[in-house]
This record gives sequence, C-alpha cells and structure tokens, in this order.
Amino acid sequence: MALISSFGIAFLLCLILGCSSAEEKLFNVQSYGAIADGKTDNSKALLSTWKDACQWNGTAKFLIPSGEYMVYAANFIGPCSGSMIFQIQGVVKAATDPSLFCNSTWISFQYVNGLEIEGGGTLDGQGASAWPYFDTSKNSNCPTLPITLKLDFVENAAVHDINSINSKSFHFDLFRCNNVTFSHVNLTAPGDSPNTDGIHMGVSTNIQVLDSNIGTGDDCISMINGSQSINISGITCGPGHGISIGSLGKAQNEVVTDIHVKNCTLIATQNGARIKTWAPSESGSATSINFEDIFMDNVRNPIIIDQHYCPSPPCSSQASSVQIKDVTFNNIRGTSSSVAAVTLNCSASFPCQGINLTEINLVYNGAGGPAISSCDNAHGTATGMELPPSCLNSTLDSRC
Repeated sequence: MALISSFGIAFLLCLILGCSSAEEKLFNVQSYGAIADGKTDNSKALLSTWKDACQWNGTAKFLIPSGEYMVYAANFIGPCSGSMIFQIQGVVKAATDPSLFCNSTWISFQYVNGLEIEGGGTLDGQGASAWPYFDTSKNSNCPTLPITLKLDFVENAAVHDINSINSKSFHFDLFRCNNVTFSHVNLTAPGDSPNTDGIHMGVSTNIQVLDSNIGTGDDCISMINGSQSINISGITCGPGHGISIGSLGKAQNEVVTDIHVKNCTLIATQNGARIKTWAPSESGSATSINFEDIFMDNVRNPIIIDQHYCPSPPCSSQASSVQIKDVTFNNIRGTSSSVAAVTLNCSASFPCQGINLTEINLVYNGAGGPAISSCDNAHGTATGMELPPSCLNSTLDSRC
C-alpha cells in the first residue's frame, strides 16, 4: 500500500505542478533575430535566446535550426531555472577575423546544472585562418587561440551527436565539471594543426567519453591536474598524439587518479597510451590508472611513460618529482611504427611503482626490429604474453 500511495502522491503532484510535455518550451534563435547566411554575427541573437531560455522554469529547448550561422563569441552563463537542451541542427561558424583570435574561448557554458548539447549539427572553428597565429614567439599578444566549446562549473550534463571541425585550439575543454558524459561526438582537424586537443579536462570528476571518433593535431583526449574518476571507452583516435595523462608537475601537488581507458583503437598516432610529466617538476602524482583492450595500428609509441617530457629544448637533466603508481596496461595489441613499442622512462627521484603489464602483443616490422621495451626506474610485474619482452624491474624500491 505504501508503494501505491507513493505513486498516487507523485501523480497528484504532477497534476498540480504540470508534469507534462507542456514543461518543455522551444526557444528558436531565429525568433530572436538570428540570420542563417553564414556571414552575419549572431552572437547577440544567441545570447538573447539564452537569457529567456535560462529563465524558463521547466525544460528549455534552445534551437539552432538548419543553416549556417556566424557567431563571433558566446558565453552562456547560468544557473538556469530549469534544465536546458541546447540543440544544434545547423552549422555554427567561428570568425576568421584575426582581431578576434585572442579570445580564450569561442563558445562556453558556465555554472549550468542539467545541460544537454545535441542535435547532429556542427561547430566549425575555421581553424586554418588562425593556426599560424599559434606561434607565440611571433605573436606575443595572443598567447592562446579560442577553444571551440568550454564547460566551466557544469554539472549533470550530456554532450552527444555533435560534430566539431577545425578548432582553432582545443575542441572541447572542461574545468571544474562533475558528471558529464560525451558520446557519439566527432572531432576532426588536420594532423598538423597545433594544440587542437580533442577533449581536454582538468579539476573534473565523473567524466565519461564514449563511442566517439577523434582525429586531430594533438592529444585525442588529455587529462591534467584534478582529473578523477574518468571513464573512456569505444574511442577511435587518429591522427593525433594519443590518449594522454598530463603533462603534470608544472604546479605544486597536481594529482590525477582513477582513470579507466578501455576498448579503444588508435590509428597512426604519435603516441598510444601515454603518461607525461615535466622534469624538473613540482611534486604530484598519477595513480590508479588502467589502460585495457587497446588496439594500436601503426602507432609510434604505443605504451609510453615519459617523465622527462620536454616538447621545446633546451631540456633539463633534473628528475621529475611526480610519483606514478599503480598503472595497468592490459591486452594492448597491434603494431608499432617504431622499434621501441614500450617505453617506461620514469623518474630517478620518484621511480614508477606498481606498473603492471599483462598480455602485451605489439609488433614492429621495420628496419632494426623486432620491437623492444625500454625501461628506466620502472618497477612492477609482467604476466601473460609479453611481446616485446618486458624490461620491468620486479624489485620494489625500498622507499615505497
């Protein structure tokens, strides 16, 4: 009876409060003056639409219908009165005017709880017009280029069935987000486009990236300080720099933990499963990390821990102070485009601990083969098939 009574109360509440499709209201950007000619700046129209949609005490559907819409920049700020469906059916195009390139973000959402971004449409960053400006030595007044889509302080969100092409900088970036799922997104930019990470995240928890295609000029997915409880599965990555943790150690006490990467395919990428830290560095840690069931197709560094990360010389010979611990590589198979298929280049001051290699089958067919493993200061165990043969030191460091 108690269960029936609960349902009865819920039904009465729905009758009183209006728990029906009437709660959902459409907010079409064209009703606010947006013009789908691919030339007119629609920033004001989108922000006006957002203002009304965000105040709706129900489910607001923010619609960008079919067509091409130029948008210089749009920052959508919450909190909102209800949940938000942000539906992109058309193509949203970024500006190609160099005077607008120094904005850190093109489209952003801040302080929104209950957000869904979907619709099958496309965000076109028109990055080719901006990538030459990435060279800060020639353009010191423009340290960064605009991120296509940035989520700051966003909770309980889903981003799915969206395309992002030719981002000027990162495609998607998360900061201080919780419980966000990306699925069925397609992120593409040329393999030589600078700093065009697919999905970049920091200080965020309970993030899922599922069943998506990412091919770009930098990391397909990158996780920096504060990334915790991250689940990545069903990703096809390439071109790009792989799926990366780091770089870590620029600031004090940077931490990444509880990372799971599974059932992914990497094609002709620079790296496969990677952890990178600066040297020298501040103290920090990368722990409880699992790469499992990963297929490598002609990947240069299929498995790599690089604790001497230095993309721009001169580079220091000092050791990293970031502790890498409890990392598993399980069922990693495929082909390497370099002879060193497994590289575990760990810190002399804080050696890697608890590295577990299980069922590794990586083949190199080029000159100087077969494939080899390279280890420095790497401690752990190897079980099952080990191709190339493991070089792990099974003797635990006395300091741990």
